[in-house]
Amino acid sequence: PAALGDNASGVAAGMLAPAFETLLDGAAGGLDLLRRARDLWPPFAASAGLQIDRAGAMAVGSAAELDGWEAGLRALGVAAARLSTAEARRRSPWLSPGLGAVWTIDDWRLDPTVALAALEAAGPGMVRARVTGFEGGRATLDSGEALEADALVIATGWRRSLIAAAPELAHLNPIKGHILRAPALDLAGPVVRLGGGYVCPSPGGALIGATMEAGREDTAIDPAAVAHLRALAARALPAILEMPVVASAGVRASSPDGLPLAGPSSTPGVWLAVGARRNGWLLAPLIAEVVARGMSGEGSGEGGRRFDPGRFVRDVEPTLRHPPPPPLRGPPPPRRGAGED
Repeated sequence: PAALGDNASGVAAGMLAPAFETLLDGAAGGLDLLRRARDLWPPFAASAGLQIDRAGAMAVGSAAELDGWEAGLRALGVAAARLSTAEARRRSPWLSPGLGAVWTIDDWRLDPTVALAALEAAGPGMVRARVTGFEGGRATLDSGEALEADALVIATGWRRSLIAAAPELAHLNPIKGHILRAPALDLAGPVVRLGGGYVCPSPGGALIGATMEAGREDTAIDPAAVAHLRALAARALPAILEMPVVASAGVRASSPDGLPLAGPSSTPGVWLAVGARRNGWLLAPLIAEVVARGMSGEGSGEGGRRFDPGRFVRDVEPTLRHPPPPPLRGPPPPRRGAGED
């Protein structure tokens, strides 16, 4: 099985960015949903020993772009500040001279590499194996071993290897994304958005991203995508054109409406936590809450209704399709990884 970070979660910048994701990408679910997900992060991060960078984010561009972004953020109800070129460089000294910005405190960030390691260490245990099927309260592993389990939660990103256990996975579509890391760039300040991408200060070198290549499920590095991201970043940081970069590619999973599939499958005992598109880190605690509450029989609230995996199947009532399971037996079992995204 692949390493824990060898997936779309590891090939990411760790944005917790409801404001600019809503403004620049038209993120499904809207600002309120993304803010709710972001606000679940601080208590969870504290329990896992994770640091959240709350320096905010700022978009840089032409005067016309800044006018549009400022008006757009204010229309959404986001507190936004227009920064002069001097103010922008005080926040990000590495910026090219002459660039103004629009800044908001609404958007945060965490480091995916650190977060993945902390989340693995915080769990009750990890068994590295591939689940190949689930039926009658028994999960089958690729080794042939069968394990008793109250439920199977599929959180495998784009992978469809368990489609027989969860036919709703057929509704997922792949979106390939490239991201660059510039190890020599030790930048400070907030994330800088560039309309079609970003430059993100990071301890291991600045991150530059990210492409959205719908329908692609390979992780081969495309030189054209690398060149595109270099050129985009050069608007704010011309020196990037001469610096070495390390390119990575991952595959995100997206549903037809852009919202996750989080909740019960039509197969009894099987639950889904997939399809967060480009906001996997941001939506993770909300998806986890929906699934955990649903599995415990507490009801999953508004998020559960909007994320219901059966919403693309017409004339099927979710409450009849999959009644709440009985309470889990005994202490929670060790987390079992499927070795996929």
